[in-house]
Amino acid sequence: MQRDNLIKKLLLTHDPDGRRLDSEAILLAVGNIMFHSSKIIVTCNLYSASFHKTDITEIETIGCSESVGFIITKICKMLCRCSGEGDINSRVINLFDLIGKYSWDAKVVLVLAAFAVRYGEFWQLMQLHYDNSLAALISSIKKLPCNLKPLKLQIKALSLLVETMMDVAMCIIKFEYLPLQHVEHGDHIFRVTKSQIYEAAYWIARSCLACFSQVKDFTTKQHEQVYSDSAIIAAWELSSLAYRLSGTRCNLRRQVDLCYEEIERNLYQRLSDLAREEHIDNQKILTLFFPSNNYLPLKDCSTEVKLGVSELKNQIVLLLITKPQLLSPVDIFLLVQKTCDHPLNEWLKESYKIVWIPLPSSDSWTEAEESSFNFLSDSLPWHAVRKPRLLSPAVVKYIRERWNYKDEPIMVALDSKGKVTNYNALDMINIWGAKAYPFSASKEEELWQDQNLTMQLLLDEINPLLAYWVEQGKSICLYGSENLVWIQQFNDKITELKRAGLQLETIYVGNSQLGEHVKQIMARSGATSRSDPLSFTNVQFFWLRLASMLRSKLRLGKTPSGDYVLAELSALLKMDDREEGWAVIGSGGSTDIIRLRGMQVMEFLRKCSVWRENITKFGLWGAPTNILEADFVEGSCTHSYFVPSRKNGRLSQGTVICQVCKRPMKKFVVYKP
Repeated sequence: MQRDNLIKKLLLTHDPDGRRLDSEAILLAVGNIMFHSSKIIVTCNLYSASFHKTDITEIETIGCSESVGFIITKICKMLCRCSGEGDINSRVINLFDLIGKYSWDAKVVLVLAAFAVRYGEFWQLMQLHYDNSLAALISSIKKLPCNLKPLKLQIKALSLLVETMMDVAMCIIKFEYLPLQHVEHGDHIFRVTKSQIYEAAYWIARSCLACFSQVKDFTTKQHEQVYSDSAIIAAWELSSLAYRLSGTRCNLRRQVDLCYEEIERNLYQRLSDLAREEHIDNQKILTLFFPSNNYLPLKDCSTEVKLGVSELKNQIVLLLITKPQLLSPVDIFLLVQKTCDHPLNEWLKESYKIVWIPLPSSDSWTEAEESSFNFLSDSLPWHAVRKPRLLSPAVVKYIRERWNYKDEPIMVALDSKGKVTNYNALDMINIWGAKAYPFSASKEEELWQDQNLTMQLLLDEINPLLAYWVEQGKSICLYGSENLVWIQQFNDKITELKRAGLQLETIYVGNSQLGEHVKQIMARSGATSRSDPLSFTNVQFFWLRLASMLRSKLRLGKTPSGDYVLAELSALLKMDDREEGWAVIGSGGSTDIIRLRGMQVMEFLRKCSVWRENITKFGLWGAPTNILEADFVEGSCTHSYFVPSRKNGRLSQGTVICQVCKRPMKKFVVYKP
């Protein structure tokens, strides 16, 4: 009965107003103080291994009108007043009145932090007073004991109690971080757990009062009192509180685990159900994926502004799911170029948002993964999950199982109603950028439907100069090799043809297995084409886009045997022979593309020399693609045949190649009555 009355009084002080603290960060800071303060404290490996990396300045607050330091100072003053005589229950209730606006996890860590501050100040003076005259003077004024060895038992008991309080506080934090909106309010498991949390919060506050009182006694005891039985009695009091809280810790851990399992089952099922339902907007599905709106689970990486899922309402959302290391720098730059730097982005930027969701390879985050995420999430032009470690395992499981995430980057497209329209839009964005809006699978099929293999497809927007060449319909030759002798011979032959009047721009792109040697070749301007406009990064973009095209085609169910574009892309991506040269020649949006390899390249260029007169008249594409066939006939040719003036209702245009001599044919008009 007394317990129930106490809980009721405690609940009367609880009046949360939505303010939140990073409770876990505060708790880690407490451990940093408590378990690094004294050399004679027996520390727990769980805490001492991780507390050193926490900085109190990193603790964030949401909806708080006062700083963390200010509220901790107020609690310190309250602890000082409450550590005297009087009813202990009344003193605890008075303490909870002061922090009534905070959630339960924030209450307990703030009280622990207030005690840790006082305790840390005490130990700082004790450790410095031998070597620092100012610390020695302050210690003398405060009449601190010179020798604490007789208090070793008491200090060890205090350390054990603090460790137990922190364990219980971590259980409360874990419960408060659970997405409780996904369970029924009347669920028995959760009602029991909440009751235990109220009781645990009470005993943590009461234990902090006891600890605060004993540390205060350290500064007031006379030398002879240090050796009295009072230290043993004080140690027994702290040990009793630790024993009391250890029982609470076991029960609370079990209850929180049960709640956790229940929520995970419910959340996974709700995600599955919502995926099959129709909605008026995307808020339901996004609220399930991320913590509640009040927590502001997202952030604008470029401005550091905290955001709720309501900011994504009525927008297409692209969920970029990767490892915490995101992508390689080149992949990131390409994606930025195809989204943020795309000419259409200014028009579309309010219509869709990219949200980065990093997922570790294992069930837990490593320090390297956290560092990588923190660095990258402050540098990207998109949105990101602010605290990806708080993502529910049910959400992670759903992404891996239903969206088939296998640690390779994917970009899931959700329409404005939260429906998945593409399970991986990353490749289509790498290919077409903002032109792929609204990034659905049907849009991807539509883009490929009338798309042929052209220079415009291969080079589109990689470089402004290339885009200009493509628009002008200029002939372009992509070539690659790591053989410097072959490259020099190729360039010499191209120079010869240009002198003959051939309008051709050449671009060195190495091969699909870009290495340091290719980079060195590009740096040696004398060994590469003088008209080469591509940087090494742009060359990497070229090959990345080709790989994206290949994956996009395969995802649509195409095969090399039945799809010409896919077959050519596959062949290009296999151009990894370091010695053998290769070339692809085409112009603008024309589908007339020649892919040559090895000796075919030089043979083609040699026989083009024979056409020197026709090249200036008909252009490169007046030369036949089958010029390399063995039956090429030199000299004059009298072969002729009729070509219909109309084909499929359209006038026949272009150059006709003679099937005998493999040269352009002269055109004559014959009128038939």
